[in-house]
Amino acid sequence: MGKIWILGSSCRNLLCPFFIGYALICTGAHCFQFGQIPAGDDGGGGRDDGFNSTFTISSFTYAQTRLKPYDWRYIKVNLPPWFSSMSINLESDVDLYSQDLRNIREASTSNLPMICFREGSPPLPDVYNTSLTGLVFDYVSNDSIGGIQGLQIVEQCYPMQKIISLRLTNEQISPGVWYFGLFNGIGPIRTQSKMINRGQSYSFSCNVSVEGCTAPMVTGQFCNQTVNLLTCAEGYVVTDSSSGNKTSDLVAENVVVCRNADDGTCHVDNGPKVFSLNVMGFSEELTITASNIRFNSNSTKNASGIILMSYARHGAMPLDTLHDYSGNISKAPLVIPAPKLGRWYVTVQPVSLPNSGGLRELSTAVCYSLEWQVLQCPVDKAGPNCTWKRYMLQTVLRKNPSAPFESYYLPLSEKVLSDSANFPLEPLLSNSSYGGNNDVAWTFFLVDIPYGAAGGNIHIRLTSDDKISYEMYARYGGFPSLDNWDYFCTNSTSSSNGSMFFKLYDSTEKSIGFYILYPREGIWNFGLRQVNPVGSGYTYQTTMSISVERCPQKCSAHGNCQFLLDTSGLSLYSYCACDRNHGGFDCSVELVSHKGKLLKNHVGRIWQSITLIASNAAAVLPAYWALRHKAFAEWVLFTSSGISSGLYHACDVGTWCALTFHVLQFMDFWLSFMAVVSTFVYLAAINETSKRTIHTIVAIVTALMAETGPTRSSNIVLVLAIGTLGLIAGWLIELCTHHRSFSCSAQFHLNLVDRSAIKEWIRNLVDTLLRRYRWGFVIAGFVALAMAAISWKLENSQTYWIWHSIWHVSMYTSSFLFLCSKAKDPSDRSYVLTRRNSFAGANGEIADSLSRG
Repeated sequence: MGKIWILGSSCRNLLCPFFIGYALICTGAHCFQFGQIPAGDDGGGGRDDGFNSTFTISSFTYAQTRLKPYDWRYIKVNLPPWFSSMSINLESDVDLYSQDLRNIREASTSNLPMICFREGSPPLPDVYNTSLTGLVFDYVSNDSIGGIQGLQIVEQCYPMQKIISLRLTNEQISPGVWYFGLFNGIGPIRTQSKMINRGQSYSFSCNVSVEGCTAPMVTGQFCNQTVNLLTCAEGYVVTDSSSGNKTSDLVAENVVVCRNADDGTCHVDNGPKVFSLNVMGFSEELTITASNIRFNSNSTKNASGIILMSYARHGAMPLDTLHDYSGNISKAPLVIPAPKLGRWYVTVQPVSLPNSGGLRELSTAVCYSLEWQVLQCPVDKAGPNCTWKRYMLQTVLRKNPSAPFESYYLPLSEKVLSDSANFPLEPLLSNSSYGGNNDVAWTFFLVDIPYGAAGGNIHIRLTSDDKISYEMYARYGGFPSLDNWDYFCTNSTSSSNGSMFFKLYDSTEKSIGFYILYPREGIWNFGLRQVNPVGSGYTYQTTMSISVERCPQKCSAHGNCQFLLDTSGLSLYSYCACDRNHGGFDCSVELVSHKGKLLKNHVGRIWQSITLIASNAAAVLPAYWALRHKAFAEWVLFTSSGISSGLYHACDVGTWCALTFHVLQFMDFWLSFMAVVSTFVYLAAINETSKRTIHTIVAIVTALMAETGPTRSSNIVLVLAIGTLGLIAGWLIELCTHHRSFSCSAQFHLNLVDRSAIKEWIRNLVDTLLRRYRWGFVIAGFVALAMAAISWKLENSQTYWIWHSIWHVSMYTSSFLFLCSKAKDPSDRSYVLTRRNSFAGANGEIADSLSRG
C-alpha cells in the first residue's frame, strides 16, 4: 500500500522546511519573512537555488482490481489550491495495442475498455450515444487532458492502455476534485441485469500521488513562479476617470475598487508576473486595468507604446496558450463578465515595443500600477444596475435513510410559504430590467450542492396552468447569461439535451422537467429568463421545484437505485440497476422485445428465446432414466431443474416472468448445482438414509452458493469438487456399512504392510471398479462434460444464446450418460469377486463389498 500522509506529511514536508529555511509571519494582509529566504528576482521568475520547493501532499496505491465485462470503478483525487502536480501511474493487462491503434475504431464500444476523466464529479460515458463524442481514439497524454477546458460539463475518454503514465501540473488543470473512471465496455447494456456477463475482463493497479508547493505564494509546475497577491492599498480612492467603469448608478458599498499595495510593480528582465485575487461573492464584473505605465520605477516618462498582454484564468495558472480571458491592458481594461467564485490568476507579460522596422524586444524594465474593480450587488439583487432579483434557496433534507443526500430547495422569502418541494414562481419574479427595457427580466436562484452529493442528480421541474414562457440557464460558480452558461432549456426543442450530463424529460407546453447528471459540488446558479414580463397581474400560476435525487426518474420504474463508494471509499455515488428488458443510465432504453413490440432484430431475438428455453428439454433424458429406475429423488431434481431453467430464461429474454427475476435465478442455479452433485452421489451404492444425509448437506452448501454469487465461473469447479467428494463419501459409507469389523482390525493393518498384499488389494479394487461401471458410458459422459466446458468458455454477449443452449444440452446429456454408466446389482454370486482362499483378509472383503454395492 502507498503512504497516505495526513498530519505526518504536513509536518515532515511542509512545516519543517518552513522553520529550517525561513520563518513566515503574517499579520492581516501583510507577510514578513525572516531567515534564509530563497533568492528570487523581482520579476517573479524561476528560482534555482537548491531549495526543496515541493512536497508530497498525498500518495495512494490502489491494489490490483479486476473489472468484469460492463464493470467499472471510480478513482477520486483531491487537489488542494497549493498543489503543483498530480502523477498517475496505471498498469493493466489490456492488450489493445498489439496491433495498429486504428483497429480500435472498428471495435464496438460495448466491449472496449476505456478510461475517462472529469473534473468535479464522476464521468458517465454512456448517456445514450451523446457522450461518445468525447471518445478519443488515441493514446492518453498530458497535453490531451491538460489542454481541455471545461471538463466540468464534458468528459474525455480514451481506450485503455497497458501502461498509462501522466503528470498533470497546476498549469494544465485546476485544483479541486478529479475523478477517473475505468470502464470495461459502455452502452445501455452496462446497467442491464444479465444472467452472466460474458466477455473479456481485465485487471488494473494504480498509484496516484499529489505534489504541493512548500512556499505559500508560489505556483507553477516546479513551484518556481512567485504569485503576487492583489491587496488594496490603504486609503486608496479611485476617481471616475481612472476606473473607467459605470459606478455612478451603483451603491458605493457594493463596488470593490482597489489598487495593488505595491504601487511600483516592475518586470525585471521583462519576465512574466503572476497575480492572484479571490472573488468571494457573486459579482457582475471583474475589471483589471494597468495605469501609470513607465520604463522603470523612478521614471516619470509615460511609455504609452508598451504592450502589456494579460491572461486570466479561474483556479489555475494562465498561459498564453491556455487561459479564459486575455487582452492588452495597456490599451483597454481586461473585463471578465460574471466571474466565477474562487481564486483567479492573472499573468501580465510585456511583449514588445513598436518600431519603424516592426517589433523589437524590450530591454528596459517596465513598471505600472495595477488596478482592479469588482462590481457586486446586494445579496438579494443581481444583473445590470442591480435591478434583478436573486434568492438563496434553503436546503430541506429528505428523511429517507435508504437514499442519502436527497433534498429539495425552497426560497428564503416571505412571499412564498411552502411545506412541499414545489413553490409558486410568479411572486418571486423580477418585473423590470436594466435601462427601462421591460422586454426581458431575469430571476436567479442559488443552490448549494453539498459535499458528497456529486454522485446524485439535480432535478428541475416547471409546471404551469398556461404555456410556459420561461427560459432556464444553469451555471456553476457564477451568474449565467445568454453568452455564458453550462446548461440551458428554453423549450422542448431547444435545450442542452445533446450535452453529456443533461437530460430533458416529458417536456410539453405546460411542463418542463430536466436533470443535470452528477453535478459538481458547490454553488449552482439557475437563471430564469422571462420574455415580455407581464408585471404583477398574473393570470396563471407556475410552480417550480429544485431537488437533488439519487437516480433520474427513479430508474424509470424499470430498475432499482443502487449506491456504491468510489475506490478510495470516501465518496458515494448512485446508479440504476435495470431489469432484464431495459438498460441505460436511467433504465429508459428498452433492450429486449416485450409483448410483441417490434424492436431491432426482433425475429432473431425470438429464435434466441426459443433456443435458450427449448434446450432445457434435454433434462428429460436423466429424468426419464431416474424415473424408470425408481430413483425418485433424482427424478424430482432433474425435472425441477429443467423447468426452473426454462422459466428463468423465459424471463431472462423478456418473454414471461412467472416469479421475480431474483427468485428464478436462484432456483435455476441451485437446482442445477443439486442435479450435478446428485448424479455423483447416485454412482455410489448406499442406502437412502445416507443418501438423504449427503443431499441435505449439499443442499445447504449449494443454496449459499446460489444466493451469494450464482454467476461466478468458479462455481463450476466447486460443484464438481463437491460432487466428487460426495462420491468418495458414498464409497466410504458403503465400505463401513459392509465391513465394520475390518476397519480397525489388526489383520487389516498387517496385510497392508505386506507389499504383495497391497498389490493384490489394488488389483481387486480396480477389477471391482471395472465391473461396477459401464466405462463406455463413463467416457461418453466426460466427452459431453468437456463439450459443456468448451461452450461455457466460448460464451460472450453476442453468442451467449447459442453456446449456453449447447451448455444446457451437454450438461443434461452428461448426467444421463453418467447415470447409465452404473451397472445393475448382480443377482448371482458369480458376479462377485471372491478370494476366500488366497486372500481372505480385508482386501478381498473390501473388493467384495464394492462389487455387491
